[in-house]
Amino acid sequence: MKPIREIEGRAFPLGLKNVDTDVIIPAVYLKTITRKGLGRGAFETIRAQPGNVFDDPEYAGANILVAGDNFGCGSSREHAAWALGDLGIDAVIAPSFSDIFSGNAFKNGILTVVLPQAAVDRLLEVVKTHPISIDLESQTVTTPFQDRFRFEIDPFRKHCLLNGLDEVGMTLERGPAIAAFESRMTAERPWL
Repeated sequence: MKPIREIEGRAFPLGLKNVDTDVIIPAVYLKTITRKGLGRGAFETIRAQPGNVFDDPEYAGANILVAGDNFGCGSSREHAAWALGDLGIDAVIAPSFSDIFSGNAFKNGILTVVLPQAAVDRLLEVVKTHPISIDLESQTVTTPFQDRFRFEIDPFRKHCLLNGLDEVGMTLERGPAIAAFESRMTAERPWL
């Protein structure tokens, strides 16, 4: 997982409430066990509508998504986070998230930022024409117009995202302690 310190760029102004995981990535794409290629199926039902933000050249290369309340509700499919990652999304900002989606996003290196509805409404206006910045270290979202919105994040998640640590990375960090334990167990219990 790549470390996250600051995320800057254009954002998709989605703003829809209750976007479930089936909207993020339809079930037909769940047959794969790889993360690659899921971005092309992301938001398929929304992309089928003329004038959608995902196919608007104005937002080409956007790496942030500003969404509505209860983003990621529905099933527990990790493919939703995989699809967002493959689409190039590094962070999602919304008033609230499904707990399971938020956990899956975190485990896949996507920052979920919870902000009050008024802040999200302001960002939805700003991102139509300007980039925004998310600073994980200071836990703030800023705009070119001096808007500054502070967000909370679990300290463990913050540590992992800042250091690019997924579960494998956390285990590897403990490599010397694991090796010492294994050596001690081999000496103390050679029959194992």
